[in-house]
Amino acid sequence: MMTRSTTRISRAALGRVGARYFSITALHGAVASDVQAHRGVLGGATSFFHGNPTKNSENMVAACMRLPAVGVRNASTVALGDKQQEEEKKVQGGATSGASAGGENNNKGIVSYWGVEPAKITKEDGTEWRWNCFKPGETYKADLSIDLKKHHAPVTFLDKVAYWTVKSLRYPTDIFFQRRYGCRAMMLETVAAVPGMVGGLLLHCKSLRRFEHSGGWIKALLEEAENERMHLMTFMEVSQPKWYERALVFTVQGVFFNAYFLTYLVSPKLAHRIVGYLEEEAIHSYTEFLKELDKGTIENVPAPAIAIDYWRMPPDSTLRDVVIVVRADEAHHRDVNHFASDIHYQGHELKKAPAPIGYH
Repeated sequence: MMTRSTTRISRAALGRVGARYFSITALHGAVASDVQAHRGVLGGATSFFHGNPTKNSENMVAACMRLPAVGVRNASTVALGDKQQEEEKKVQGGATSGASAGGENNNKGIVSYWGVEPAKITKEDGTEWRWNCFKPGETYKADLSIDLKKHHAPVTFLDKVAYWTVKSLRYPTDIFFQRRYGCRAMMLETVAAVPGMVGGLLLHCKSLRRFEHSGGWIKALLEEAENERMHLMTFMEVSQPKWYERALVFTVQGVFFNAYFLTYLVSPKLAHRIVGYLEEEAIHSYTEFLKELDKGTIENVPAPAIAIDYWRMPPDSTLRDVVIVVRADEAHHRDVNHFASDIHYQGHELKKAPAPIGYH
């Protein structure tokens, strides 16, 4: 009696939910192997619910929706994969460039399903642009007419702190590098590119917190950081760091980043004044670099290709020409940071004064 009651209840339940959870499906072709694999299970389930095995189970099987869904899902995934591969092949045909270690274009295509295709960029003369790290619109001719001898005399207590902090950092630098100005320039640019990035980052976060504009200073400081980084990319073509110099970069950059970050949080006017004095020291270092080039102590090799394109220099430019334009850049950074510090000293925020965007 109990068995018959259970059977009736089971049949009634199957009648209610059968259309939703079960299906009578003819299985052919690719899922025939699944029928063979699950025949014993399905046969047992059919016997349990209906009291006798289903006939001609090769052509028609009463199956739980989950079991055949595996085959359907796999089949649909394969179809989707084929379609995606076809689209990726189309994308691959359009993708013609990648980035090498030197930042130049190469012929390796990058396959992507997302359709982000690199634009084909050419120079003004129609030749292909070879750099991925910067675009033609970011290049410029350096302003060499800037006054290199301008100096901010330290007057206030914070000015004197900034001035003597920078002076104290110069002595160990002179001892370590001595007169190896090529290596010195490369190593110092790894530090010089930090302040602009830190200042831009903190101003960016401040702008988000206060729901206000920055007056363009975020972009101006990030431009400074990028310009300093391009100095590094240029001098890397002239001098390669040794292993202990690379280790020194890790140490100095880690210490300087955190120290400058905290200084900017506490006193932006002190932070910008420090950078202004650092740039004055950079001008002095590059002037000494030029003296060594003129004396022949350092070989005046041809200018790296990246420098010629970035500063729009003549093709026959030399290392001496590169040092001159880099020194001019440092003079502009000196002016920007002393100006930013003056704004804070006068009790204003940077956004109150238009940012010197594109000031090179």
